[in-house]
Amino acid sequence: MIKNKQIFRKMKYFILLAVMLLGFTTAVSAGSISDGEGEVLKIDKTQFKSLIMDYEKSPKIWNYTGVLPCIVDFYADWCGPCRLASPALEELARKYKGKIVVYKVNTDQERELSTVFGISGIPAFLWVPQTGNPTMTSGVARSPEAIVEQFEKMITTILLKK
Repeated sequence: MIKNKQIFRKMKYFILLAVMLLGFTTAVSAGSISDGEGEVLKIDKTQFKSLIMDYEKSPKIWNYTGVLPCIVDFYADWCGPCRLASPALEELARKYKGKIVVYKVNTDQERELSTVFGISGIPAFLWVPQTGNPTMTSGVARSPEAIVEQFEKMITTILLKK
């Protein structure tokens, strides 16, 4: 009798865990990770290939799979200019919520992505419009205000084409 209760409790726990995982998977596949909801999203190689471009499937043709134009910030935690750019990217993700998505790729953890995109210095930014080819830039201005101004110019001219 006691064994049956223990088994029942374990099964209840397992079912609850499975339901929670299913809910998370459904939220991710429904697009919550791809639209950013005004947040900067850290992504890995698998997410990059799913949300932005599968460079293994089509290595010679740029085929953006995203819903909104995006910025991909190639950064490292130890990089001072990367840390300086981070608050500006967070501010712009909120400001342009529903218009662009901001992603971050850690170059120390995602070396393959860094190699594929020829990242030799950081921070580096991939500006991906909805249609057409992306633009790569590197470096940032020296003040937070100047970074926001620099990025807004790129957003309006490359991503939103105004």
